[in-house]
Amino acid sequence: MEKKWIRVVFRRRLLIISLIIAQLALILFAIAGTQLAFWYVDFLLRAFSIFVCVYIVNKKEKSAYKLTWVFLILLFPLFGGTVYAFFRSQSSPRKLSRQVEKANRRYRPLFLSSPGVKLELAAEYPECLPQVHYLQEAAGFPVYKRTETVYFNSGESFFQQVLQELEKAEKYIFLEFFIVRLGKMLNPILDIMERKAAQGLDVRIIYDDMGCFMSLPPDFDKMLEKRGIKCMVFNPFKPILSSLQNNRDHRKIISVDGKAAFTGGINLADEYINAHSRFGHWKDSGILLRGEAAWSLTLIFLHMWNLARKETAQDEPAALYPWRGLDGKPAPYPVESDGYVQPYADSPIDKETVGENVYLQIINNAKQYVYINTPYLVLDENLLSALSLAAKSGVDVRIITPYRWDKWIVSVVSRSYYRHLILSGVKVYEYSAGFNHSKTFVCDDRSATVGTTNLDFRSLYLHFECGVWMYKTRAVAHVKEDFVATLASCKEITLKDCSRNAAQRIVQDILRLFAPLM
Repeated sequence: MEKKWIRVVFRRRLLIISLIIAQLALILFAIAGTQLAFWYVDFLLRAFSIFVCVYIVNKKEKSAYKLTWVFLILLFPLFGGTVYAFFRSQSSPRKLSRQVEKANRRYRPLFLSSPGVKLELAAEYPECLPQVHYLQEAAGFPVYKRTETVYFNSGESFFQQVLQELEKAEKYIFLEFFIVRLGKMLNPILDIMERKAAQGLDVRIIYDDMGCFMSLPPDFDKMLEKRGIKCMVFNPFKPILSSLQNNRDHRKIISVDGKAAFTGGINLADEYINAHSRFGHWKDSGILLRGEAAWSLTLIFLHMWNLARKETAQDEPAALYPWRGLDGKPAPYPVESDGYVQPYADSPIDKETVGENVYLQIINNAKQYVYINTPYLVLDENLLSALSLAAKSGVDVRIITPYRWDKWIVSVVSRSYYRHLILSGVKVYEYSAGFNHSKTFVCDDRSATVGTTNLDFRSLYLHFECGVWMYKTRAVAHVKEDFVATLASCKEITLKDCSRNAAQRIVQDILRLFAPLM
């Protein structure tokens, strides 16, 4: 039975890919054919491409994206400008942008943080105020106390805690993931969700269609609905050329009653708990929040659910708030404060690069060290300059990437940055035991972030992401301990390791030019 649906999924996905390729070929053929028939069309198309290049150069956008598009257009002047205009003139991204803005106006007032927390933090720890102010005032995600943080240094420990928390659910269970795949990890989670739904709980799951492109049976969402689990497939992949297909839901969120919430790099598939080996040992991380900050991740989920579900009757999120006093008004969660916690989300639609800005704040404010875990290292000029400057200023900057990669082209591009970083004083390591999928930053024994955002263009600028920034919490020390312990399974990269012959350097230079598209 499993082999049968795998064949069906493969045929369906192959058909979609073939239709997209056919559309692109038809567009290029039409342009080229027109050019052969009418000499003046050649002039018009070339002139239009030059006009588009001027427009791109003056557009408010990342320089790397500008360079890539200008290079492609000048390389193919007959149809380059037309292709760019085709992708950029679509109405769907603009429509989604309006929907996101409408949802933001509805949800931003519901994050419910005490205004005194920011003032208290500013008086006690003024050095972290820029980060807190940015996330709260510019991005709209408040800082919380009354929250316990628990860090997980592996998918296995994360998974066991998830099962325990799901069993405690009394009102609702919300899941949002980029990848879900049937197996030893997902199946028991779905069993609990089905049982809880039968007991009358509100049980929901969001998964990204591209992330599950080849991993789920057809009509999997309908299968879940039959089990009582409400399901929403984010941005279904269609055989239509559209720039909107780039915007994927890369978040990983679990909320249980709004009282406990998880996020991190761990998806719901067997390789994340090392029950299935794809690239050696899978190293990953996650974070559990118990208390007020868990409500923030809950709202981030609800925002996405109601944005993508497109139902006329939407949730009343305030009714889902888990802590209320006898008068029915919101009441604080009775837990001792574990430092300061600030969950955040990132959207490619609003052009506010929250994930990158959180990383830049951590790097720029570092005085002693910055330790970074990332599965990909495809950097823009801002991050590359920040890391280099920090190292040159005496900050101990260390980065752990994988030794065994899941994407060959990305590995070549990632390694092309090593030499520049090492010459600046950054220490680069590769996780020798397998694939390092963890996404963590920790700085000066004070602050850390654990989330879903990779250090690459796609994650930083094209995907929906989320994370948790922490200051003076117990989890900060645990993130550092995990990083230091992981170094024992790593090989430090030297300049000698970065040596390449002329052909290899040319390949790396060419691929780096297309880094924004990876």
